[in-house]
Amino acid sequence: MKVTRIAFSDHLNPGKFAALEEQARRLGRVRSELWQRYGSTAGTALKDRQIRDRWLADGTHQQFGVLANAWKETVRDAFADVTANRESAKVEVKRAIRRHTTDPAELKRLHTELKAERWPEDPYLARQMRKHWARGKNRTHNQIIVRADKHHSRADTSGKLWLSIPGLGPRQMVRIPLSTTLAPTGTLRLILRNGRVEVHHQIDATDMPTSQRPCGTQDVGVDKGYTEVLTDSNGNHHGQDLGKLLTVESDHRKAKGRARAKLRSIANQAAAREDHAKADRIRKNNLGTVKRERRRARWEAMVRTETFTAVHRVVDKASTVVAEDLTKSFTGRKQLGKNTNRRLAAWTKGVTAEALKNVSERRGSALVHVNAAYTSQVCSGCGGFGRRSGDRLHCTSCGVVYQADVNAAINVLQRAGDPDITLHTPYRRVRQIVQERAGRQRTRLPVPDSNPPSGRVESELSDQLTLF
Repeated sequence: MKVTRIAFSDHLNPGKFAALEEQARRLGRVRSELWQRYGSTAGTALKDRQIRDRWLADGTHQQFGVLANAWKETVRDAFADVTANRESAKVEVKRAIRRHTTDPAELKRLHTELKAERWPEDPYLARQMRKHWARGKNRTHNQIIVRADKHHSRADTSGKLWLSIPGLGPRQMVRIPLSTTLAPTGTLRLILRNGRVEVHHQIDATDMPTSQRPCGTQDVGVDKGYTEVLTDSNGNHHGQDLGKLLTVESDHRKAKGRARAKLRSIANQAAAREDHAKADRIRKNNLGTVKRERRRARWEAMVRTETFTAVHRVVDKASTVVAEDLTKSFTGRKQLGKNTNRRLAAWTKGVTAEALKNVSERRGSALVHVNAAYTSQVCSGCGGFGRRSGDRLHCTSCGVVYQADVNAAINVLQRAGDPDITLHTPYRRVRQIVQERAGRQRTRLPVPDSNPPSGRVESELSDQLTLF
């Protein structure tokens, strides 16, 4: 497995940054040209090499003013974005096909035409693709793609690592000082932000120090939270600084947004009365984005560190991690209030999903996704519905009070071996199953599917519950 690592420039000369910025601007024209010509039907059934050959034949490449390898690598990268944009539309088209017909032969024909990029010839598929495929537009003017054999790294006498990449002209290398001692390898993606260069490169996950750490031996269920990254079925909380990071940053953005809106209004009023000097001063000195983006990058780095550290602590004791699928979209927060909804909007479940997947793969533990419907509302002891109040779950059937997140993590772990509730079982059906089981429990009738998902779950259940 490959993972992406980012190296940063260290006190880069402004002149060098300006030269790289000019090169990235010109390569942005390459991306725009490709999206304009081949970002729609004209780009189907084509390869990036075919586009390169066309541009070499008709002289299009001469207008870019960059080296051949630079614009060719940019064409390859941009056309991959066009292809991904088209493939994402096909997902919706496939759903429309399943609603359109149930004839197996017609389904096979439509899917074959769609996969073989012959959909422009079929009226129905062409109409669906026009409906679901929004034409893209390039907005990337700050990236440079460097092929693996076109860069090299060297450390000076003081130990600082310097990366040399091609400039705008032949044999004009730009040397970039890096803040790392690990030389980047393979194809590089340079992203220019706020006077600093980010060097994105891939390394083998097996070469990372954390890949040498063994995983644990337990089966552990985890529940995603707001105040902490994860709560496991053993009753431990991991990443307890996450809630503070999210709340402080959300409230800061709210305050800064209000202040910026007020200044923007003053600038607009000044421009309306033709006081352009004042309006320009405000826009230049008070409405910039450099500090904001720098703070956002620092905050995202802290959140990722907190999240990955928490997941590593879970994998330290788990050979199997059972969790809900955090890549799914969630709704239903309208009744919580503006401040709460704003803070919840910063939930980093995407980062948590990435951390669970990557860390599990690198350290050899198994990640099992389960259906998490009603796991935070069901009592893990008797199986009946409880009443949630803050971080407590009051079971109305057995009268026990549980720590809500621990109770949810235990329910997630129990779902791993549930024969009736699969990952894609609709939540309404899940509620019916839970109510039916709770009814049998109250009437002391035998439960047909009473085999426990794991012997360890039943034996340790009493130790994992937190009573108040």
